[in-house]
Amino acid sequence: MSAASDGREPLYEVVCPLGRPAYEDRAPNERVADLNHAVVGELWDYLFRGEEIFPILREQLKARYPGIRFVTYDVFGNVHGPKQRELVARVPDLLREHRVDAVISAIGA
Repeated sequence: MSAASDGREPLYEVVCPLGRPAYEDRAPNERVADLNHAVVGELWDYLFRGEEIFPILREQLKARYPGIRFVTYDVFGNVHGPKQRELVARVPDLLREHRVDAVISAIGA
């Protein structure tokens, strides 16, 4: 803030409320052509009914794509909380290790 020289109201610098982007945009990865032969990873923050929803998703996807395989959320662990940065940082390595083709990422309601 700075005072106007002629006694009028103070002048304020304007800051964009949107802020600076936190990351650069990039093109999305190519879609998985056939889920029947895909390995799907499950990421969850352990906050909202994942223990109920993921089994339903697995069952429904398996009925439609019999060859689909899953790497369940317990393999990745809780991707939320005080150790979130550490946990999320190891996700790419786990995805490679388990040869995951696609991910279902579920966060709280």
